[in-house]
Amino acid sequence: MNALIVEDEELAVRKLQKLLQEVAPTLTVSGVTASIDDTVAWLENLRANGQPDPDLIFLDIELADGQSFEIFERTTVKSTVIFTTSYDEYALQAFKVNSIDYLLKPIQRDDLQRSLQKYEDLRSRSAVSPGLNIEKLLQQLQNQSTRDYRQRFLVRQGQRMLSVEVTDIAYFFTEDRYSFFTMYTGQKFLVDYTLDEIADALDPTRFFRINRGVIVTHQAVDQIQPYFGNRLALTLRPVFDKEALVSREKVSDFKYWMGK
Repeated sequence: MNALIVEDEELAVRKLQKLLQEVAPTLTVSGVTASIDDTVAWLENLRANGQPDPDLIFLDIELADGQSFEIFERTTVKSTVIFTTSYDEYALQAFKVNSIDYLLKPIQRDDLQRSLQKYEDLRSRSAVSPGLNIEKLLQQLQNQSTRDYRQRFLVRQGQRMLSVEVTDIAYFFTEDRYSFFTMYTGQKFLVDYTLDEIADALDPTRFFRINRGVIVTHQAVDQIQPYFGNRLALTLRPVFDKEALVSREKVSDFKYWMGK
């Protein structure tokens, strides 16, 4: 079995190669490309020399010269594709619907092992390499990106009900199994939803769930500091009276989200 890695971050390439050596020592990385142009040229040069396409392509979605979906428009992709991505959980649903595997960055050993096992299982059931419907995938991603997100929450204030715009909310959190949000004014309100339900209803470009108990906005993050265990400690505004720690597995995605 051999594979092509399409990735424009050198560190990510080295990490993936190291993980592949650990979990699939018989797999050969036959090439590494960093852009749409390079990938198309690499595949077409391979065929021009009478060589077969790689069995697998580990394909990063966001490349320096655009989204890697363009590769499918410019050349025929015969290999099985495993996407590597920092897409949010809503967009990832598209990959599940289309039976396409993906590796969420930063790539973990167990996830890579699972993907390779899925590939082997599919290949053992069919002589044809598992394909993908790129048009269906793009349509699904577009549907995900245009979904409606919650614009306001109805909460109780004394004996009356109050409608609060999400643009006025700094962060959500759990406390004693209840969910709350704090507004930029410092006001705190109880919400009749679990944090899972809240996270699913919010626009991921505006809100980020840093751990199981806290969801923040960009504007609420005042300071970011390294914390032991490869985590990050956040200082929030208005002041949050608990620790606001970015869990280790979310650090890479959080940095990407804060830098958008």
